[in-house]
Amino acid sequence: MEKARLRKLGLTNLKWLYEHPLLKKQKEQAISQALFNDPYWKKAKTIAITKPLDFEFDTHILLDKGLLEEKQVLMPITGSDRQLTFHSVTSETKFEKTAFGVAEPVAAPVVAAEKIDLLVVPGIVFTHEGFRIGFGGGFYDRFLQNYHGETCSLVFSEQIQENWQPESFDLPVKRLFIS
Repeated sequence: MEKARLRKLGLTNLKWLYEHPLLKKQKEQAISQALFNDPYWKKAKTIAITKPLDFEFDTHILLDKGLLEEKQVLMPITGSDRQLTFHSVTSETKFEKTAFGVAEPVAAPVVAAEKIDLLVVPGIVFTHEGFRIGFGGGFYDRFLQNYHGETCSLVFSEQIQENWQPESFDLPVKRLFIS
């Protein structure tokens, strides 16, 4: 199946889950607990996450837990050059919606990519091997080419699709946390 069709199917599945908030919350809690108990999280001093759209995995629990544990929490800003930069955020950080509808931090200090211990990579569709299909902008694909830290994704079982072939430039995340 081609990526555009898989992306559409993945979005349909995510929106279905969003319409079942109790189930979505239960899955988020199970996935979060698995992550928080994992060495990836425990060892990381600096984590990078995204601010989610309503139907995506709610990463606010990661933000809260990270700040509580005195980790440095970063969120991306998409540049006009289609590159991501990551910026340090706190509970006081202001956010602004982009043309894509994604909230990005405003006036937050940039942090070098090599300082990121754990990058939580978003996506719409995943294989069990960690290959992913995102929204189609290629931002994370480009970033992952030169990133050498730990990567993981927080995945609802509804996002798993095995019937596609990753392309040569697709790089898998190292670990999936699935419920």
